[in-house]
Order: sequence, then C-alpha cells, then structure tokens
Amino acid sequence: MTAPSTFGLIGLSSEARNLHWLLTNLVEEVPGILSVAVVSSDGLLLLSSDDHRNRQAREALQARGVQRTGPRGSAADLATIVSGIGSLTIGAARLMDSGGVRHTMVAMDEGSLFVMSISDGSLLGVHGSADCDMSVVAYHMALFVGRAGHVLTPELRSELRKSLEDSQTTGSAR
Repeated sequence: MTAPSTFGLIGLSSEARNLHWLLTNLVEEVPGILSVAVVSSDGLLLLSSDDHRNRQAREALQARGVQRTGPRGSAADLATIVSGIGSLTIGAARLMDSGGVRHTMVAMDEGSLFVMSISDGSLLGVHGSADCDMSVVAYHMALFVGRAGHVLTPELRSELRKSLEDSQTTGSAR
C-alpha cells in the first residue's frame, strides 16, 4: 500500500508540509487504515489520504472477496461522514451535559470508523479495515492529533483548503 502522494506540496509552508508528512506517517505505519481525512470545523476537507491508494486498497480487498470498502472512493465522502458524525456527537454531548467530544468509534461488520477532535472543531477521520487493531489506530490518531493540533491554525487551514482546491482543479484539467 502506498502513502499519500507529495504532488502539490511544492510551494506549501513548512507547517503544511509537516502536516502532510504526519498524515503520510499515519497511513504508512498503521496497518488496516484504508483512508484518512482531516476536516475543518465547517465540514470542509483539508487533507486526505491519496485516492489512488484508496483505489489500490479497494482492489486488494475485492480480490479477497470483500465487495464494499466505502466510502465510495472519494475523500469528500469520508469528509462528509466525519463531519456528520462529529456534529451528531457534539450535539449528543451537549444534550447530555457531558463536555467536549474527544473521539468516536464505530465498529461495522466490514470495517471501522474513527473520529477524533483535533482543535477548534477540526476533526481527524480514519476508515479502517475489519481486521485493524482499534487500539493501535486510536493510539496513532492521538499521536497525530497531539502533533497536529498546535499547528492547525486558521491560516494553515486556509492554506490547506486552497492547496486541495488547486490540486482538484489541476487534476480535473488533465
């Protein structure tokens, strides 16, 4: 399995490149991660694992007889799911007067979904395979959040969003 590509990293700030490196490290070091998305507080995708890698993972699972590895192939799908679950759990915590939500885990028959708060409402979402070790995924997500939380400033979120939009525009022009 390959990590997110470095295409489009030229011209980014050192903080943005560092965040890309942290995401790459998370994907490469944790077995069972199928896709990753970092989502802003307003639900916009800021950073994700490479779609090509997701396609390779999907094809490998299909070769083993597993038909669905959702989200349906786009990082935007995972971002939408992560944003929705984040919003739902924040609302539930408010109704229960239970403070802030730190993380959410959803175990499914053919996979797992993990959502963890980063900072200022930003979220890290990970879609894991059915055989991933949930505690290992959660531990590495916590490491990512600890390292990324202090650098994910409004300026960096804006830079990441613009970079993602530029890469999508460039990708569709090919």
